[in-house]
Amino acid sequence: MALRIRIPSSRSQHNLTFRLVMVLLACCAFAGLALLATGGYYYLRYRGVVDARLQQPLFATTAKIYAAPREVRPGQHLSLALVVRELRTAGYTDPSAPTPSPLGTFAATDQSVAVHPGPQSYHSQDGALIRFSGGVVSAISDDHGQPLASYELEPLLITGLSDDANRTKRRLVTYSELPPNLVQAVMAIEDRRFFEHDGVNYSRLFSAALRDILSGRKVEGGSTLTMQLARGFFLSPEKKFKRKIIEIVITFQLEHRFTKQQIFEMYANEINLGQRGSFSIDGFGEASRVYFGKDVRQLNLAESALLAGMIQRPNYFSPYRHPDRALERRNLVLDAMVETGAITKESAEQTKLESLHLSQESVDASDAPYFVDLVRDQLNQKLGEHDFNREGLRIYTSLDPDLQSAATAAVAQAIPAIDKQVDQRAARLHRIGSLPHPQVALVALNPHTGQVLALVGGRSYGFSQLDHAVASRPTGSIFKPIVYAAAFNTAVAGSTLPGQDALFSPLTQLSDEQTTYEVNGQDYTPRNFEGEYHGQVNARFALMRSLNNATISLASLVGFDTVATLAQQLGIASARATPAVAIGAYDATPLDMAGVYTAFANGGLKIDPWMVASVRTPSGDVLTDYTPTSKQILDPRVAYLTTSMMEAVLQGKGTGAGVRNMGFTAPAAGKTGTEHDAWFAGYTSNLLCIVWVGNDDYTDLKIEGAHAAAPIWADFMKRAVALPQYSDTAEFTPPEGVQLVQIDSATNLPADSTCSTDTYTAAFLNGTVPQATCSHPNPDHRNFLQKIFGLGNKPQ
Repeated sequence: MALRIRIPSSRSQHNLTFRLVMVLLACCAFAGLALLATGGYYYLRYRGVVDARLQQPLFATTAKIYAAPREVRPGQHLSLALVVRELRTAGYTDPSAPTPSPLGTFAATDQSVAVHPGPQSYHSQDGALIRFSGGVVSAISDDHGQPLASYELEPLLITGLSDDANRTKRRLVTYSELPPNLVQAVMAIEDRRFFEHDGVNYSRLFSAALRDILSGRKVEGGSTLTMQLARGFFLSPEKKFKRKIIEIVITFQLEHRFTKQQIFEMYANEINLGQRGSFSIDGFGEASRVYFGKDVRQLNLAESALLAGMIQRPNYFSPYRHPDRALERRNLVLDAMVETGAITKESAEQTKLESLHLSQESVDASDAPYFVDLVRDQLNQKLGEHDFNREGLRIYTSLDPDLQSAATAAVAQAIPAIDKQVDQRAARLHRIGSLPHPQVALVALNPHTGQVLALVGGRSYGFSQLDHAVASRPTGSIFKPIVYAAAFNTAVAGSTLPGQDALFSPLTQLSDEQTTYEVNGQDYTPRNFEGEYHGQVNARFALMRSLNNATISLASLVGFDTVATLAQQLGIASARATPAVAIGAYDATPLDMAGVYTAFANGGLKIDPWMVASVRTPSGDVLTDYTPTSKQILDPRVAYLTTSMMEAVLQGKGTGAGVRNMGFTAPAAGKTGTEHDAWFAGYTSNLLCIVWVGNDDYTDLKIEGAHAAAPIWADFMKRAVALPQYSDTAEFTPPEGVQLVQIDSATNLPADSTCSTDTYTAAFLNGTVPQATCSHPNPDHRNFLQKIFGLGNKPQ
């Protein structure tokens, strides 16, 4: 059987081809129309979304937090270069700048700097000429040549408040402020044709899509800078095809509405560049300060390349966490810049030799986050529901950045040693790893103004945002000076204490025997530390050695209600009239206790600690200035007499003498505290500091204040007195009505020429110095049994 095959004619073959072409064209037309319709739909739909978004500010204009102004005084060890750097950092410009800063201008020579505040300055527009010689401020004069005792520089910006629930920090910059190297670095690694394409780099997009399809996963990004901006501003982070279409649609709208420079500027402020503590770092302005401690305009080539390299995966390439990765990525960016012709091969290779020069300041030091959180809370209270953070207000505060750095460093330095003590105790108890590592708080303020100069609220803000500086804890023995101040009050009033023949003085005899008190029908028997009792002791020794029973016995003579009332007046609202009040059983915060101690350090005038000085508009107009509140609580003589006894705490066998062994030598007064937690409170003539160490779960720390809190205090104060503004410490000056007397250590009586040279200085209210001397003591008129059993008044 033959097979017959019909071969189509050329004409029918042509018709078939024609029909196939027509079908294909129809399909293409349909697909094109569908794509056009879909694109038009999304374009119109998301134009409204874009319009609505652009009607609002692209970035929240958050409130800016400023430090206290630096005070410059003749005689200060301060360099011209430091003052110039601080003025420039504050925003002052050279008078010849094309656009002088509204904050102010300055002009420097080899030995002087002329400061000219502008209309938006924190200060009035009174200028000054500051002269230097040999690293010291030699003279200051005003605009008319008249000498000035001091001059305040422009306050420095600490940080901006975070602008959302995600704790975002950004510092807005303009395109003109971005250094060319940074712009070129970003383009080289992220979008080389940014200034050429219409928002979409089609060849790169299709190439990336093809690689993704072939690999079966996302391996390469094809997004331009504008597409990244569209995604960041308007879209969720989900990775779907539909979202990519919408991203392109929004990209076209952005390219249509803005210039390339405007788009790059928005990108530069929006891009995420990692995490610092609990804050998100957004934008090059904030990142340059966080990573390098400088303004974005001051970035060099290596720094620009590092930031550009972080864009792809900011946490993965974090220079703090992964310096090797960050360095490798930076060098890759430099090679990319060579490929684009932005820099030469030689420049890239030379820059690759540079190490990562990162800012070493922690977020706790530079941003003072615990302090800033308290400022935010205070503003919420003062301004009510007013949304101050959305208006770009300038918030001028009390913070001293130098002192904040010192406080943060002192805490960081001490924490490992404290943790080691805890771990050693756990090992002794065979409970390794079961005891918590304690938290820390430090508050430093100017005792004469109440200005909070530095504040640390915990071990690390990134670890815990709970501010222990405002957490109430039992005050322990740092409360005891209040008991002795209450006793001195009786002497100033001319009243003797029950059972005493003379007015209260440092030599008044107190009973340091274990005693039981009845409180609400129950026995209360306080113990001395380590169970040591000393019988009859004088008041100075009792405070110096922090003797519980002697202090409670004094409080019982003064009256527990009197002690509690004085404590409440000083700021410890929880104090109650019980025996335990004398040894700090009632709660107060470290910030409260800083306020309490201002009365001792400031002649009896108690000043409430404050942090906010002024709130102003973005243009510098004053909205509100705040005045600190104060009240005279103690007689100046009482304040000094108590201070004098606390000076003894830091001497010889005092519980705080260890701070001298740690190298702190400036004149100071202080008190240790141990009541579950560890405390140290102390002050010089110009600086007051409270340190607390304790456990969040309220378990007993089991470490004395002398071994946990005092080392932090000593380290901080050593750093503080090394700063020019706190170096001029002085001896405490006795007020009228108080006299200083040399006391013989052996007899605890005024020394005369026949006594040994072993003496100490004690302060007495006029008329309370014992008449007897070391060589002529008062006769003991007690009978034999009184002498045997320690009864009656022992002669002084």
